[in-house]
Amino acid sequence: MTTLLDTSRHLVAPAWSPAELGALNAEFEKAPAGTVIEWAVEQFHPHLCLSASMTDAVLIDLAVSVEPSIEVVFIDTGYHFPETLETVEVVRRHYGLNLRVLTVAPQPVELWRADPERCCSGAKVEQLDRALIGKLAWMSGLRRAEATTRATAPIVARDLRGLVKVNPIATWSDDDVASYIADHDVPVNPLLARGYPSIGCKPCTSPVSEGSHPRSGRWTGRDKLECGLHP
Repeated sequence: MTTLLDTSRHLVAPAWSPAELGALNAEFEKAPAGTVIEWAVEQFHPHLCLSASMTDAVLIDLAVSVEPSIEVVFIDTGYHFPETLETVEVVRRHYGLNLRVLTVAPQPVELWRADPERCCSGAKVEQLDRALIGKLAWMSGLRRAEATTRATAPIVARDLRGLVKVNPIATWSDDDVASYIADHDVPVNPLLARGYPSIGCKPCTSPVSEGSHPRSGRWTGRDKLECGLHP
């Protein structure tokens, strides 16, 4: 497979036309997540990684069953719940992960309060950019059922960097996730059981009431729905 290095130091994956990407999405729409992951590994490994928030380890469980050496990236923003950092270690030990933790330099006091967009950009987006240097593709656990902003998420697409982004469980419902966790004894963040269905940084994440939208606890009171990792 021929690749080029662009000016941002990211490897550029071989070009697929919009029609070819559309055909891939149509093919994967009803395919098992494992099939999508197998395709991604065959196409891009070892220039492939997986971004994990450590809300649960569903995508990690699926991915390491295909390729145990796949790189898993976790961004330590410095603002995570202690439970999230504990989950990182539990998951790392459970799977013997090839885990890469990117840490964020201390930011101005309460930047998350004064300028949440800038906070997310520096603490998350810039770190993901760094993690993807030298990569052809990356995978995420993004799902359409999580938010209206994700309702049309493709299974495979090209991101703003020119890399291929793969969302193997994009079509999964909340029940699909819960069933997989139960059937495969997947580690989960203990905050899930305490009313936090979507877990981000501690200052910007609140528990939600039963029946509320899972992401309604993120950036409560602000006109903000995403951190910028999934534009």
